[in-house]
Amino acid sequence: MPSVRGTSGRSRRLKNDINVVPYIDVMLVLLVIFMVTAPMITPGLIELPTVGQASEVQTKPVEVQLDKDGIASIRVRDAGEEFQKINSQNIVAEVQSRITADTPVVISADGRVPYNTVMQVMDQLRTAGITRLGLLVDQKFGPDAKQ
Repeated sequence: MPSVRGTSGRSRRLKNDINVVPYIDVMLVLLVIFMVTAPMITPGLIELPTVGQASEVQTKPVEVQLDKDGIASIRVRDAGEEFQKINSQNIVAEVQSRITADTPVVISADGRVPYNTVMQVMDQLRTAGITRLGLLVDQKFGPDAKQ
């Protein structure tokens, strides 16, 4: 066995163990840092709607409708209003002529319309500066609702 002679003349044995005390000290310092900084981080708060609950709309939205063939129509969602067919290239101009800053715009698309087509219309409207934009869906309630 190797031995090291000390100053007092006694021999000491070498230790083959790892000293973990410095690692524990570093871990405790990191723990304290995280405990102090965690309350300062504010999480993003979002309000998720519940099923069947819809907020009241103060103004009548403009509805852009895409049928199964991709033909676009537009109307103001009001009693008795009819859809007017529009050219797909003029969707933005038609919508902007019917809205104010507070008017929401909803897109209602047939379930067979490709997702890409709906997203292109949505992107065109967002690019034109329309920020109050949503998608219209059918809400079905209860276990006996038709699929």
